[in-house]
Amino acid sequence: MAASWRSRSEVIMSGLLYRAWGAARCGVRRFPLPCSRLVLSGGCRASSGSVAVELCGRKLEITSGKLARFADGCAVVKLGDTSVMVTAVSKTKPSPSQFMPLVVDYRQKAAAAGRIPTNHLRRELGSTPHEILTSRIIDRSIRPLFPSGYFYDTQILCNLLAVDGVNEPDVLAINAASAALALSDIPWNGPVGAVRIGLVDGEFIVNPTRKQMSTSSLNLVVTGKPQSQVVMLEGAAENVLQQDFCHAVKLAVKQTNQIIQVIEELARKHGKEKRVVEKMFTPPAEIIDVSKSLASEKIYAVFSDFTHDKISRDEAINKIRLQTEEVIREKFPNADPYEIIDSFNAVSKEVFRNIILNEHRRCDGRDFTSLRNISCEVDLLKPLHGSALFQRGQTQVLCTVTFDSIESSLKADHITTAISGVKDKNFMLHYEFPPYATNEIGKVVGMNRRELGHGALAEKALRAVIPKDFPFTIRVTAEVLESNGSSSMASACGGSLSLMDAGVPISAPVAGVAVGLVTKYNSVKNDEIEDYCILTDILGIEDYMGDMDFKMAGTSKGITALQADIKIPGLPLKVVMEAIQQGSVAKREILQIMNRTIAKPREVRKGNSPVTGVTVSQLDEETFSVFAPTPSAMQEAREFLNELCKDDQEFNLEFGAIYTATITEIREIGVMVKLYQNMTPVLLHNSQLDHRKIQHPSALGLEVGNEIQVKYFGRDPTDGRMRLSRKVLQSPASTVAKTLSDRNSIIMSGVGSSTSP
Repeated sequence: MAASWRSRSEVIMSGLLYRAWGAARCGVRRFPLPCSRLVLSGGCRASSGSVAVELCGRKLEITSGKLARFADGCAVVKLGDTSVMVTAVSKTKPSPSQFMPLVVDYRQKAAAAGRIPTNHLRRELGSTPHEILTSRIIDRSIRPLFPSGYFYDTQILCNLLAVDGVNEPDVLAINAASAALALSDIPWNGPVGAVRIGLVDGEFIVNPTRKQMSTSSLNLVVTGKPQSQVVMLEGAAENVLQQDFCHAVKLAVKQTNQIIQVIEELARKHGKEKRVVEKMFTPPAEIIDVSKSLASEKIYAVFSDFTHDKISRDEAINKIRLQTEEVIREKFPNADPYEIIDSFNAVSKEVFRNIILNEHRRCDGRDFTSLRNISCEVDLLKPLHGSALFQRGQTQVLCTVTFDSIESSLKADHITTAISGVKDKNFMLHYEFPPYATNEIGKVVGMNRRELGHGALAEKALRAVIPKDFPFTIRVTAEVLESNGSSSMASACGGSLSLMDAGVPISAPVAGVAVGLVTKYNSVKNDEIEDYCILTDILGIEDYMGDMDFKMAGTSKGITALQADIKIPGLPLKVVMEAIQQGSVAKREILQIMNRTIAKPREVRKGNSPVTGVTVSQLDEETFSVFAPTPSAMQEAREFLNELCKDDQEFNLEFGAIYTATITEIREIGVMVKLYQNMTPVLLHNSQLDHRKIQHPSALGLEVGNEIQVKYFGRDPTDGRMRLSRKVLQSPASTVAKTLSDRNSIIMSGVGSSTSP
């Protein structure tokens, strides 16, 4: 066949046309790259680049341009021998959603840790809780920096390439996502940088190793933006003092600035030009003006009426909304439905925020630092090991405590242990948010990402005060019965009360509170905050209309958990420090109220609580090891086990011996038999009755009361049941039978034997 030759420019053009055709099939439009950044290598690719930064003597390396070149953006971040690749892809056709449709998926890969999954398919299946929580941290780090009105489906995929068991991959994934978006043509106002701060022996460590984290009293992840601004905070601590926590945040922001600088350098040299989007979904000014003239005074009246609660306020605003939207549709018949809806939302938000900023009033009449009314109850449900009801305003959470054996702890699989270091958990908090909590209906299914995240935060808040040597597994459930803001922090408060009610010797009571923020930006410099108000104990509407949901929990001494959801593209350190201070004051006030109900753990646990910490382990088929923390506990365990096993202690059965059994019951699948009077009947299956295949024991003429001979093969190592067989005796071989009709008599007889003449 004759060879076909084409010029370099033809090869490059055909590659671009092929990619454009493929992208068009997927509903994605891509923009050709400048020819100076293309090389001939079986097609076209962007030039690769690499940058590195030293963080406290350790090298963090970021590369791009070599892997996943069809993605809009891709970056690989490496620390030690741990490498994470993150890709970013965004459609160029708008989504029908009326919000930013961003999906972040962080997936652990067994191969990255040199392991094979242990499930039956030997491959990665659904997302684990650790993967979901890490995805949420990445999402919260990048979402605030997308332009307002950018409603285009965007996906961030985090792929673990290698995990060395020393360096954690989750923070690397945040930096890789930031680099991938900065390098891409996707509109995004980044980059950001992220670090983890540990506190070991009084010394702060940047991006500590897994070994260092095992002894660290602080686990704080901070995502920062240029000019020392904070975008995301996520932390757990062992009662760390407020001043130490603030110092850790400042140190982290300083380190993130170095990461941001190298990402900016990489994007300048190897990044793509940002695309021009088809449409930014913001309502036109003329529709907003009409909506404002029609509704602003009515909305102001509702938000200034302190007698409203959540339901009545929502109903009043919704009534004004319907009236306003009807008029706007008549005036602007060609307007997009979204433009009409969002114009009213914009007016509502402006009125709500102006009342706070200009009049220093909140919609329920409180000042900025006041708490809602709080009430606490414990020991509500007598049969439970512990219970409590925590009510703060219209947020109500019922918490329960359950004790179980240490063997009931949550066991992590080998891959999770290898990648994240998580092993067994003997303290768990599970958070539930049913639809009726907000006067809605909906499917009650398994946990979603929000429930998992809220539960994990409340669990962090309480874990620091749980004794390390507590002899039981503890499960706290937090069911939200009413919700109007900060249900996760109410879960921490209710969880603390229920633990004390159950008699768990926690080191100190824990309380949590959510702090909000409303900001006003400079009309000339849109990125500069001109004025702001920090709000203590926010309502649901203050969370929705505001700029931050800053959750903080701890004891009267220090901080045990912190999480900041920041909805604007960055907060100055000054605002963050003030929020921590205001939250700390509120936390102490809440603890004082909680202490009036129960101030310390019950000295004696309830009568229905487990009273021993005994562990029973099976060594072999017939031998068990019993461990008890005290002699009295061992004696109690001995009595319990004797009572439990009294039937099987009547006789010592010999493996391979033949016994006479009495049929006590005929079943479809076999017969129930007893070898001695006090024995619990066991099943002799049809398959063990005869060599012939039978469907029912009646085929052999067996009836209740009949005596048959069976052979004993010990106990099943899985469930401990006796293994008996009649089938093996249906042969001419000479055997010896043993009868246990009397405890002390063993009668020997020949079965199937013959004599010689």
